[in-house]
Amino acid sequence: MQTATAALPRSLAPAPEAEVLRWTGTGGAVLLTGGAWAVTAGAGAAGLAAAIAGAGLVVLAWVLLGRTKRPATWLRRTLAWWCAPLVPAPPLFSLDVYSYLAQGEVAARGFDPNVVSPAAGASAEAVARVSGHWRETPSPYGPLFGTVERGIAEITGGDPVAGIVLHRLAAVLGLLLVVWAVPRLAAHAGASQRTALWLGVLNPLVLWHLIGGMHNDALMLGLMLAGTVVALDALDDARWWSVTAGIVLIALGAQVKLPALAALAIVGTALARRFGGGLLRFTLSGAAMVAAAVLVSVATSLAGRAGFGWVQALGTPSKVPSWMAPSNWPGFLAGAVSGAESGQAMISAGRVAGLVLVLCGVAVVLTRQLRGGISEVRALGLVMGVIVVLGPVVQPWYLLWAVVPLAAAGLWRTGLTAAVTVFALLVPPLAGDFTGRVGELVVGYGAGLALVACAFLVLRRLVASRVPGARG
Repeated sequence: MQTATAALPRSLAPAPEAEVLRWTGTGGAVLLTGGAWAVTAGAGAAGLAAAIAGAGLVVLAWVLLGRTKRPATWLRRTLAWWCAPLVPAPPLFSLDVYSYLAQGEVAARGFDPNVVSPAAGASAEAVARVSGHWRETPSPYGPLFGTVERGIAEITGGDPVAGIVLHRLAAVLGLLLVVWAVPRLAAHAGASQRTALWLGVLNPLVLWHLIGGMHNDALMLGLMLAGTVVALDALDDARWWSVTAGIVLIALGAQVKLPALAALAIVGTALARRFGGGLLRFTLSGAAMVAAAVLVSVATSLAGRAGFGWVQALGTPSKVPSWMAPSNWPGFLAGAVSGAESGQAMISAGRVAGLVLVLCGVAVVLTRQLRGGISEVRALGLVMGVIVVLGPVVQPWYLLWAVVPLAAAGLWRTGLTAAVTVFALLVPPLAGDFTGRVGELVVGYGAGLALVACAFLVLRRLVASRVPGARG
């Protein structure tokens, strides 16, 4: 009897070079976590160098793994191996989890975190851990995540270590939904499920920011993508209760972060097409999606005792100008040339222009989808890409809103790989403010990247020599 491995095609059977890449990535994740803990213990540049080297090894292993062909099951196991060392890590790449903890404490004390800032409603200890940018600002998140924050605060009694553990568990649950949904979305789009898993789920931004940073984008993406799968599957067979369940899941994702509503526009357009298309059916299905979103929002706000203050706090993230957002670049340039007042006026104008372009871009994509020119999965990726690129705020983890569905749609593999690689190495792996610590950064990046360069020379030769068609 053949073993499972022997029964696989030669190109999909576990191969030595793929196994080396898997364990290189695992070792990199271990080094990243070890370096992060070393920095917290006072290791300074040495710990930072170890963390940067670890991050670089994961990125390197991931890129080279894209040149091999591994089965989906193998990729899922690799994801588990790469995630496991990051689960016990301190917060990586961002301090946002401390904002979550402080907002949860505000809610547990009976205040509305969408109205009352951490500085006004949380303990001094909790506020001290929050980034200075967000201490005076209320939570911008939806009522579902507000309920999660309050529940964690009540369970842990405000203990930060236990709170971090539970927030990381919530992120893992969100990631599991993403892992379940992505291959099914790829099947809808007629794309490679293996490539979708490698590019959309195994990529370093997922590891860094959904697991390491514990961003609530994991829950948003998980609910949004799972709901999209459920709704699209049910539309094919006219199973209307399942369609409704998918719509509810998407709407719940929007109660974590609002951009998940983009998937409702995609499902609504697919529903209109299912009944023959046309402007009238598109308008009716759009109205149905809006009604569903409102009903779920009201139910979530009331059931979670979160209130409706989140509606007025949706603009909170844009209060701090994002240097990664292209719509802000003219304002930064004007500020440098003509002064802060001129720069702020230009930033405001750029955001208005960005919003107009977002609306135009979304309209174009939905029109093409309604006419059958593009698939639902491709439309979702394009809409999310427009929102990310032209929105007022861009963070490295925001790229995942677009990267994951675009990978599932089989679009722009080379471009997405390059974008993920750049953004994965764009910010230091240790969360916090490195102002005044430029020397540590220079030494850390120099030593870390030198190690990664040596590993690259070895691994590149290995992959080039063993993968058919790979070039050295």
